Amino acid sequence: MKAIDLRSDTVTLPSDEIRKAIFDAQLGDDVFQEDSTVNLLEEKAAKLSGKEEALLVPSGTMGNLVSFLAHCPRGTEAILGDRSHTFTYEAGGISAFGGIHSHQLRNEDDGTIDIESIKNAIRYDNIHFPKTALISLENTHNKCFGYPLSKDYIDEVSVISKENNLKLHIDGARIFNATVALNIPLSTLVENVDSITFCLSKGLACPIGSIICGSKDFIYEARRIRKALGGGMRQAGIIAAAGLTVIDNIDDQISKDHRNAKLLADGIDAIKGLTIDSNKVKSNILYCRLDSNKISEDEFLNLCKKENILFFKYPSGDYRLVTHSGINEDDIKLTLSTFEKILS
Repeated sequence: MKAIDLRSDTVTLPSDEIRKAIFDAQLGDDVFQEDSTVNLLEEKAAKLSGKEEALLVPSGTMGNLVSFLAHCPRGTEAILGDRSHTFTYEAGGISAFGGIHSHQLRNEDDGTIDIESIKNAIRYDNIHFPKTALISLENTHNKCFGYPLSKDYIDEVSVISKENNLKLHIDGARIFNATVALNIPLSTLVENVDSITFCLSKGLACPIGSIICGSKDFIYEARRIRKALGGGMRQAGIIAAAGLTVIDNIDDQISKDHRNAKLLADGIDAIKGLTIDSNKVKSNILYCRLDSNKISEDEFLNLCKKENILFFKYPSGDYRLVTHSGINEDDIKLTLSTFEKILS
């Protein structure tokens, strides 16, 4: 029986089209910048984001790390959210490898950071303080209900960064979920940021890879740092070929994922024993909780697993479910009927 895997959009498997593109890819040495498939993907990504250049990296974590290292000299400080992926799930890499001091500010439930808090967090010149170098935002925000950050909000933070001679980075692992939710082109959404990363291996369903976009000078330095971190790949066209099959047709699948997430959320809202705020479901990520005395949180999770329905439980008791290209409407209906059966 097929598993209905709602743990993450990282579990997506490549389509036959992607597999064929990988097999047929024209290859060269990407460290020498001679892989034509990589070069084409980077050109398309730069145009899509409205930035001068782009760089392929193995993962989103490396993409963020490379970006932070390019923007922040050792001993400087980066402002980021306390629920951000970079702070929570990237093994402290910015500190371990870059000597970058992280200044965490409270993320609101919609993924934003209070504007006044950002202003107050920027260090004034004093020998006791690290120098602030960077502000980083996440869009959409994984731990904040998958909320998309609006262009108005990003632009407001951009004004602050420019007024204080700081750089602004967007962790855009799921940025295309934001562009679809907001109905806005990527180049417009991020026109006033200095750098952005986005993943090929989440909503785009490629097996591996992320892209960094920014200015020509920034990407030149990012390429050097990628090499230092061991991310210089040779015949990387086998990775880039997958990205090329999807980069010109992103919105259709992402829109389906959002519709399925809303269908799932509305269905959960109608089930006695589960609670969810379906109004918070803005993209492909949703959170719900058990509201039943008949069964424990772990028992519910394990019974669902026995029925081949997989999702995560956080220590807080929240369940996280994520829709993606491997989930269709029939899967959503089966998931809901299984929830009802277990809780009845």
